[in-house]
Amino acid sequence: MGALAFDGQFFKKYEKNGAFGRNGFIRIINKVLILHNGPISKFLLHMPNMNMFLDSFEEVDQWMMLLSRNGVRELILTISNRRYELPSYVFSCLELTKLKLKNCFFKPPLNFEGFLNLDHLILRHVDFRANLCGTQIKLPQLKKLSLHSCANVYNFNIKATNLFRLAITACPDAMLATMLSNMTKIKCFHVDAQFLKIFTAENIPNWLPHPVNSFTDVWFGKFQLGDLHQLHGALCLLRNSPNLNTLGMHFEMKPGVNVGPASSILESPNCVVYKLYRLQTVEITCLHGSKPELLFVKLLLAHSPSLHKFTITPSRALDVKKILDISKDVMRFPRASPKAEMIYLNP
Repeated sequence: MGALAFDGQFFKKYEKNGAFGRNGFIRIINKVLILHNGPISKFLLHMPNMNMFLDSFEEVDQWMMLLSRNGVRELILTISNRRYELPSYVFSCLELTKLKLKNCFFKPPLNFEGFLNLDHLILRHVDFRANLCGTQIKLPQLKKLSLHSCANVYNFNIKATNLFRLAITACPDAMLATMLSNMTKIKCFHVDAQFLKIFTAENIPNWLPHPVNSFTDVWFGKFQLGDLHQLHGALCLLRNSPNLNTLGMHFEMKPGVNVGPASSILESPNCVVYKLYRLQTVEITCLHGSKPELLFVKLLLAHSPSLHKFTITPSRALDVKKILDISKDVMRFPRASPKAEMIYLNP
């Protein structure tokens, strides 16, 4: 058995049976690790409440040291209520192909150059600390990178020339343009809409040679159509993404925003010059029914001749009448694709 999983189900089962005291949790994992024969290819540790089981992370550090000597290839650490500073042992696990961390401090040693075999990196609530600045981490095999609610992301300097999928959400200080300049093969691009301003016509040349037209799967989170920087960035990205196949958006509507300028832009005949010939799937969530939102839906339907499915989920804040009125409006919009199926879901 090369995989050890101390996951949420493990904790619930043993806690229910009264097997965990302050030291019971440590004894169980220590015993499993000591009795285990052979390499440990996968190690999963989920700790729902650190204060219930450990006085410090000393024991976890020891487990990481053991793993570094056992050729671990997949490491998943989920710490719920206290941040764990990764020991240097983790950065000596050079055979890692998948690393998933939640609630950790990411502080590699000064001589660390990178994970040369890492294929998949998922980081949640990870703090990169200020002292990472200037240190470039090489991830030559990385295909998928996901960052969510991380801090000091501007210090996370990586070189990942084979990256295929990039997702960055709730990381407002990420230097996305700089990151993209080292990631020339991205096809799946999922980010919060605040980053769309880097795609405006005047900004795109500043971070080329990344080929924008390589994007096939794009998602915008917290997309505020009333924010003209976000709107211009989204439109410019669409104009420069002829290979786009899948598009997703989660709308956000702030009260008191003047939507007139956004509506004027979307009603302009030159709003989108090119057809989205390869776009087949669109999904929009949290639609409020504002004029710019409906115009954006109308624009996508009119410029997507290969569209197969267009799914809309309205905002939960709307009443039944408003939801019904929106559905009537969008169903009347002309469609460039005769095969386009409109799906309108309950919030």
